[in-house]
Amino acid sequence: MKKWFIAFAGLLLTVTLAGCGSQTVATTNGGKITESAYYSSLKGTSSGKQVLQQMILNKVLEKQYGSKVSKSAVNKQFNTYKSQYGSSFKSVLSQSGMTESSLKTEIRSNLLLKEAVKDNVTVTDAQLKKQFKSYEPKVTVAHILVSKKSTAQTIIKDLKGTKKSDLTSEFTKLAKKYSTDTATKNKGGKLSAFDSTDTSLDSTFKKAAFKLSTDEYTATPVKTQYGYHVILMLKNPGKGTIKEHKAELKKQIIDNDMNDSTVLHNVVAKVLKKGNVSIKDNDLKNILSDYLSTSSSSKSSSSSK
Repeated sequence: MKKWFIAFAGLLLTVTLAGCGSQTVATTNGGKITESAYYSSLKGTSSGKQVLQQMILNKVLEKQYGSKVSKSAVNKQFNTYKSQYGSSFKSVLSQSGMTESSLKTEIRSNLLLKEAVKDNVTVTDAQLKKQFKSYEPKVTVAHILVSKKSTAQTIIKDLKGTKKSDLTSEFTKLAKKYSTDTATKNKGGKLSAFDSTDTSLDSTFKKAAFKLSTDEYTATPVKTQYGYHVILMLKNPGKGTIKEHKAELKKQIIDNDMNDSTVLHNVVAKVLKKGNVSIKDNDLKNILSDYLSTSSSSKSSSSSK
């Protein structure tokens, strides 16, 4: 399963480092293990230190941005993942050592971090222009997938004599007759709307689709790893201007920043410094030194605010 929270590398362990008393954690015929002994042992490991880093960051993120991340936003993301994995969702969770509750906790951490990124980087005009070059707004298409190029050519030939007003209905009939895509053939071959950031569709397919205007279809078969496609553009709003798509372009840039370790390091450093973090355990006093000693001099892909 995808690793959603990426501020710190390593395992996210479901342990609490706060307990350091004499309560017994486990007993054996060779003696007992107390909370304090367990804590002392764990804090010396890299995984234990990463857990503490994670816990500290979560605390300060909640303080600074908790009001900006709603329960419904977490549930929406959770349901997206659940839908994506379908019937295998529970087994994938289990294989990842996670529960539904821990996944929701991780999703919330990720959304909080994203709010911090939004708050601590400035998207420049240069970045907007660069992002716009490769940007394509959401389009809606229908397609017919077949295994042979000659079959695709036959479909295109049948479409050539069709009036534009009858194009969609004719395409629907041909999809039902020819398409091997069982998920869409009975829906006229219609796919969910997608833009240039979509990663579920073949890049060749997307490139061919974006070239089409509304009510236009591919004049030649489009070959992908799945076979040959005939694509009909149902709705293409056109690329427009940077101003018209500024909000979406900024969102895409922030999403890119969420995968940029330099940006995240700089943002986390700012968040932790604002959080007045004080490490009370002398053995762990340097656990955040990479973030709290000095500000990172590295420049991120977005300008720091």
